[in-house]
Amino acid sequence: MSLLLASSVLAQVPKDQLAHPPADAVHYLIVSTGGQHGESWIWTAPDGRKMGRESLNLRGQIWEIDSAETDDPVNPPTAIAIRGTTPQGDAAETYALKNGSANWTSPVDKGTTKVRTPHFYMSQGGPVSLLASFVQHLLAQPDKTLDLLPGGKAKAEKLTTIEIGEGDKKKTVVCWSITGLFNTPFPVWTDADGRFFGYSNFLAWLPAGYEGEQARLDAAQTRALSAQMPALARSLITTPAGPVAFTHVKTYDADNMLFLADQTVLVSGSKIVAAGPWGKVKVPAKAQIIDGKGKTLVPGLWDAHMHVGGDYTGIQELSLGVTSVRDPGNDDKLTIDRRERTAKGDLLMPNVYPSSLIDGKGPNTAQVANVATSEEEAIAWVRKAKENGFTGVKFYGTMNPVWMPNTIAEAHRLGLHVHGHIPQGMRPMDAIRDGYDEITHINWVIMQAMPDDVIASDNGIARFEGPGRYAKDVDLNGPVMSEIIHAMAAKKIANDPTAVAFEGLYVPDNGEVIGAYTPFLGTLPPAVERSYKTGGFAVPKDLTRADYRKSFTMMLVLIKKLFDAGVPIVAGTDGSGIELVRELELYVAAGMTPAQALSTATIAPARLIGVDKTTGSIVPGKTADLVLVEGDPSQSVSALRQTRVVMMGGRMMDADALRAAAGFSGRPH
Repeated sequence: MSLLLASSVLAQVPKDQLAHPPADAVHYLIVSTGGQHGESWIWTAPDGRKMGRESLNLRGQIWEIDSAETDDPVNPPTAIAIRGTTPQGDAAETYALKNGSANWTSPVDKGTTKVRTPHFYMSQGGPVSLLASFVQHLLAQPDKTLDLLPGGKAKAEKLTTIEIGEGDKKKTVVCWSITGLFNTPFPVWTDADGRFFGYSNFLAWLPAGYEGEQARLDAAQTRALSAQMPALARSLITTPAGPVAFTHVKTYDADNMLFLADQTVLVSGSKIVAAGPWGKVKVPAKAQIIDGKGKTLVPGLWDAHMHVGGDYTGIQELSLGVTSVRDPGNDDKLTIDRRERTAKGDLLMPNVYPSSLIDGKGPNTAQVANVATSEEEAIAWVRKAKENGFTGVKFYGTMNPVWMPNTIAEAHRLGLHVHGHIPQGMRPMDAIRDGYDEITHINWVIMQAMPDDVIASDNGIARFEGPGRYAKDVDLNGPVMSEIIHAMAAKKIANDPTAVAFEGLYVPDNGEVIGAYTPFLGTLPPAVERSYKTGGFAVPKDLTRADYRKSFTMMLVLIKKLFDAGVPIVAGTDGSGIELVRELELYVAAGMTPAQALSTATIAPARLIGVDKTTGSIVPGKTADLVLVEGDPSQSVSALRQTRVVMMGGRMMDADALRAAAGFSGRPH
């Protein structure tokens, strides 16, 4: 039985039964600044099928997959099969085109449709070989456009050409911008003849021998993609000629966690100059009036855990009213580049407060980490973070616990905020004693109650599977959790829960869409919306999805207990950039009032970063970072998605124009 047929009938295919690449297969390394994370191969089988095989370890999340597809230099594949395992379970996926009828079955959906022109089936999963095939067929089209299945149309445009490699490895490579797959341009690299060469973002798939070229490729594609940004940024911003008055508007008093009815807020230049009840704030005769009836004015929102993905991330975040972002780990060079272009007015981006990500070396090293192999190197990375103008350092799970006290002490000496995951073998109380200012993610707080065997391997998948298994039975009022809750409250150790990220990992089955994304369905390209159906982690055989959901619920209860105890909670998402309001909805589901939840995305992160004297609340003298939303978030925080006007530093932006520029076809529902 051929692989194409077998994959449709076999259950989850184990690693040792996946295809074995021959010696002459094209070998790719999956790398980041943190090192190598996996391998991928592409080759042609004796029967003419194009084959792919990929092995990826992303901090303990494992992909072992292969693919087979019919191969024609011009016509898209008529059959595709994917096998193996992913963190979500069985990777099995098939596609077949016969007599004009296209049929597919994936882990998240199935469908059938009639096609009369060439269409490329964009698989829900699979190795990089399928991306290579897509690029090959897209560029083979005379107009560089190609219809897609299950939907959409892709178009390629040449961006730039550079030379890489040395000696006999010197090669000319071409960067192409592909639109239609995602809501923002997607860069890929080919050789001079249009054959797929590689791809680089947070992770890079590069041919063996060229893995050291990631930085050069990143720099070149950033330069090319950024060329359109200055004009776009300026087209989306209006600088008022005089004062602006928001009148008859409900406002949110973040400092006191109150909503105030029928208010007037006056802005002049970059500052809020007056705020108070309608009739008590004098509005200049020449002020621009924005009628706030039926609307609410809130401080510019914060996403306290947003890994900026690229230039369009800023526009997307601003469209949702996010005027400040805490980026807790990224490629430092790209972070600095974006900061410099933003300062020049060539890039539209929220205020970004970056932390430098520092990890130890090992199989579970974080992608884009700055890797330390000694305490001296860890301290050197801390000093580099300060030199680069970062506001904090974030430590990760493969750090040697022995290095932590001195490394943290140096960070504090330099005035840097210290947060992160908990290094392998440590419990969160150990990190607090060593000097953490903040524990990142709610799972790391509840890890205090995990068994020793979970702690021993928690820089890998155990940091997810342990809480998923045990959190539902943790006594939050018992001595273990009471100790850490009391310690965090007494020392004001913050928590950035990223509850929405754990909802995505624990709650949905394959094919289900969580509440973070349902409001946006129908406004994004089909491939993006399909990615929202991936589902949560596969549940161990001795547990059920209901067990994982109960554990997630216990984490929500813990967030509320921390908040009630006085632990600073700051809202972050660790997502693609559209999940923030869902994070607040989860806090409300846990028992916070809408006013309490909104404080975690306004004044609380501003205090944590130390900029609350200038932003985070609607107070005269503070910077005019403001968001006007349709509706009443005092009754439902969901109204925060309905942004209409965004103001950052007194500059005005139309939220609908921002949405359109970020690739959304309309407002969220």
